Amino acid sequence: MEYRNRTALITGASGGIGEQFARVFAARGADLILVARSEDKLVALAGELSSRHQIRAEVIPADLSIPGAADKVVAEADSRGLRVDILVNNAGFGTFGYLAKADPARIRDEVALNVGALTDFTTTYLQRMSDVGEGAILNIASNAAFQPIPRMAVYAATKAYVLSLSEALWSEGRRVGVRVLAVCPGATDTEFFDVAGDGSAMKQRRSVEQVVDTALTALEAGKPSVVDGLINRIGAYGARFAPRRLVLAIAERTVS
Repeated sequence: MEYRNRTALITGASGGIGEQFARVFAARGADLILVARSEDKLVALAGELSSRHQIRAEVIPADLSIPGAADKVVAEADSRGLRVDILVNNAGFGTFGYLAKADPARIRDEVALNVGALTDFTTTYLQRMSDVGEGAILNIASNAAFQPIPRMAVYAATKAYVLSLSEALWSEGRRVGVRVLAVCPGATDTEFFDVAGDGSAMKQRRSVEQVVDTALTALEAGKPSVVDGLINRIGAYGARFAPRRLVLAIAERTVS
């Protein structure tokens, strides 16, 4: 896939997997639209990458858990004359704990971000990419998409949605020249677990460099989805066929 003279919009670009996508795309010559809540981090990253790689890096700060925020980002990008050729829906968060004890407002924000904003961006840019007959959409799902996870019930459900949506759109998109890929990382060395409320969870983590390399290799191969890491692939495969009670017991033990 050609990256030079293309523009990539990346949500959740202020750190972790989103930041790594930005670094790789910039190194390959792509211009960037960086979206996240942390404006200071985005400005610093944009300045670094534009200087290092002589690319254009635009910053659009936004809280995508607010309904309608994705549409405002699209409108702002349009007002700057930016055409999006590559979309990376990376923004998202999870919540550890029993749903019966969770903050309803936090759960609402989790669904709005993980599902709502992702769907809004995907719908808008898939339509536009279809009109021109090219483009790529990478939706960051999770290994959690392959089974229900007690104590992370909503997060796993949102990622199952992302996986299902993306694989269906892979089939729709390929008819009109648009690549769609669901990326399913396992535990990754980012701030995710701190934000979710359990920074000590899952010590065996893959690097963001490994995740992005896996994603872009799968994109080039035209796959509908990809699981990062051999152990994670084995787990995802096993979850499809093991008895559900066993899957639930293992999943709950994993996050305990």
